[in-house]
Amino acid sequence: MGRGKIVIRRIDNSTSRQVTFSKRRNGLLKKAKELSILCDAEIGVIIFSSTGKLYDYANTRQLMGEELSGLSAKDLQNLENQLEMSLKGVRMKKEQILTDEIKDLNRKGNLIYQENLELHKKVKLVSQENSELREVYGRQNVDEANRASQAPCTVGNGYDSHAPIQLQLSQPHPHNIEAPGKSMKLGLQLQ
Repeated sequence: MGRGKIVIRRIDNSTSRQVTFSKRRNGLLKKAKELSILCDAEIGVIIFSSTGKLYDYANTRQLMGEELSGLSAKDLQNLENQLEMSLKGVRMKKEQILTDEIKDLNRKGNLIYQENLELHKKVKLVSQENSELREVYGRQNVDEANRASQAPCTVGNGYDSHAPIQLQLSQPHPHNIEAPGKSMKLGLQLQ
């Protein structure tokens, strides 16, 4: 009794995917070895795992520069041409990947540079505002303004948000004095 067909698609579970890769890789290399022996065929298999690890098999190790003693000059020239073409393809792919990475890093660097310029502008603006506040209020008033600006609530007057706002408590009128125990209302005046 044989197994049923499975759907060929990417395995989501990483552990199952790794186990399947290992089993099928070993099976593929075994079949390549058997084919080379049975049919006297020259076979080379190169496998890269998802992590970039290399697995290879070649029944003639000439591609690795070994067992070259029985080859003629023409065979060596053909082998060299094959290796040159393969190496050229690998180098082109490597160059493309590195070029793409450099472009991406340059783009990210430009974005960071622009953000840095914006932050410098903001720091300069805040520094300028602080120096203007020192001129207008003097050192003591700036410290008080800084403490007031750290309050949890703000007051808006509908005008320039950096313009000074002066608040004063108004004196209660004699006929509005309430009995002790009731809350007292304080009025605020904006000037």
